[in-house]
Amino acid sequence: MTAQRKELRKPIALDLFSGCGGLTLGLKQAGFEVLAAVELDPLAADTYRSNHRDVMLKEADIRAVSPLRLRRELNLQKGELDLLAGCPPCQGFSSLRTRNGSARNRDRRNDLVDQMLRFAKTFEPKTIMMENVPKLIEYGPFKRLCNQLADLGYMVDVQIKDAARYGVPQRRRRLILLAGKGFSVPFAREARRARTVRSAIGDLREPGESKDPLHDLPEKTRNEKVQKLIRDIPKDGGSRNDLPDSRQLPCHRKSNGFRDIYGRMAWDSVSPTITGGCFNPSKGRFLHPVRDRAITMREAALLQTFPKRYRFSPAAGKEAIALMIGNALPPEFIRRQGIAVLRSLRSLEVG
Repeated sequence: MTAQRKELRKPIALDLFSGCGGLTLGLKQAGFEVLAAVELDPLAADTYRSNHRDVMLKEADIRAVSPLRLRRELNLQKGELDLLAGCPPCQGFSSLRTRNGSARNRDRRNDLVDQMLRFAKTFEPKTIMMENVPKLIEYGPFKRLCNQLADLGYMVDVQIKDAARYGVPQRRRRLILLAGKGFSVPFAREARRARTVRSAIGDLREPGESKDPLHDLPEKTRNEKVQKLIRDIPKDGGSRNDLPDSRQLPCHRKSNGFRDIYGRMAWDSVSPTITGGCFNPSKGRFLHPVRDRAITMREAALLQTFPKRYRFSPAAGKEAIALMIGNALPPEFIRRQGIAVLRSLRSLEVG
């Protein structure tokens, strides 16, 4: 580690599975310097670079990245890294993908949890943060990770948190692991009040008038029957279920499941979980509270707590952008957890 970095004493972090940069942004906002990140997807890596030019990005399969070579590139000794953070791809552990647990999951991405341990052994960071879907807590690879981190001297705590309780205007239940080498790391305190959909997107101009290419991406053309259905759904939190049976689409009459589809968000509540299907009202409660359209990609990003200036290339197309945004970690949730980690590190220095 350089003498200048020691003098500044800014905590340093590594972001594994960085995606488009939500974790890195939250850590920076908390006060960390993110030295390096690893991401395989070219579009996510491109988006990450355009927003985090100061971070060394390894665009590669993490299984092919040598943690020892990376540690040497960063000029770090064992134990000098303050925080190792990451969110292994969660699709392999989602309840929908596993038919709510009724089918055995053989997704090969599940072994990516092991990479957290591989990097932890090489860097021996002071603290570790990992975030994922709640379902992960039931899987062997995650239980093995917790046990082996404990064997390495880490005090591991795992909890399931709702991001809506931490300043994110969105319901989003996530598993979060915090670990300290020889000391416990507390979780962030909950916010005193929830942020709302109105506070996040209420001041935006209508798409097509905003001069924000992400906000102005055009909607898919829908047939008149679907357009009329959308127009008739009550404003500010209404649902297709508020309409008579005769107004339901034929596909909806056949199933009682997925009752949130073609639902509107409510201004003074939090939004539903923003997913990769957030551009499509047939995928969930993704209609604007009062406009007869789905939320835009800028609105989706704001509900994830990305700032208005965060860059996503419109050339990638709406579906690809929605997937990046839906897979991202809400920066505000990470910022708050990062501050809690930072306090633990400072307490350690004082002690």
